[in-house]
Amino acid sequence: MREALRLVPAPSPEGGTALDLDAINARFEGASAEDVIAWGLETFGESMIMSSSFGAESALMLHLVTRVAPRIPVVFLDTGYLFPETYQFAEELAQRLDLNLKVYSPKMTAARMEAVYGRLWDGTEEEIARYGRITKVEPMDRALAELGGRAWVAGLRRSQTEFRSSLRHVELQDGTYKLHPILTWSRDDVKRYIVEHDLPYHPLFHYGYRSIGDVHSTSPTTLDQDERDGRYLGSKKECGIHLPRTPEADASLKSSGL
Repeated sequence: MREALRLVPAPSPEGGTALDLDAINARFEGASAEDVIAWGLETFGESMIMSSSFGAESALMLHLVTRVAPRIPVVFLDTGYLFPETYQFAEELAQRLDLNLKVYSPKMTAARMEAVYGRLWDGTEEEIARYGRITKVEPMDRALAELGGRAWVAGLRRSQTEFRSSLRHVELQDGTYKLHPILTWSRDDVKRYIVEHDLPYHPLFHYGYRSIGDVHSTSPTTLDQDERDGRYLGSKKECGIHLPRTPEADASLKSSGL
């Protein structure tokens, strides 16, 4: 494993030291995904968590990360609107990979949310953003707080969205370090890993669902389309948990009574 990267004395949200992200990311150019994960485990130990949507190709990240960090907490955000196949897939992978699974749901039930706000996912950009804050952002915030997560491993790739194209292997998002081990992987890299390790795709993948979220905002795509074209998440094609927080977003979350 590569040598430990130096810390630069600087204020952090916890009052400790902040990582020199420029130096870290310079080291990780061309590094393997396993190197990024191993560095994270050495640096953050039990305060490193990962998230999984149990989507189309989620078995890859779950297998890759748990090979290096077997007991890492795996946060699964249950919005209340997932496909039945997603819940079944999560159970299958949890057993197969012996995952340390942590399921988090919104504080506001689906019935209450629809009664109070209507079908937010069918609304304006702001309404879609509010839906993401209620069903994803607040539960993820709670997971990080309750699990003591200082670092968060996520399977984002630069080729997926415009926002992700500018990310680095290690970032600081709202006081939490984000690790992106497969950031530079291509679709061929993803397929190669899945085949090499005999990993399953989400059951709906074979029906054209290449990016899978909630039932009401996911549809199959054709091979000539971008995989994220099947997700209705607003103009940024993001559900919110991977976007830096804004004061307006915080105010909206509080106004929702969450």
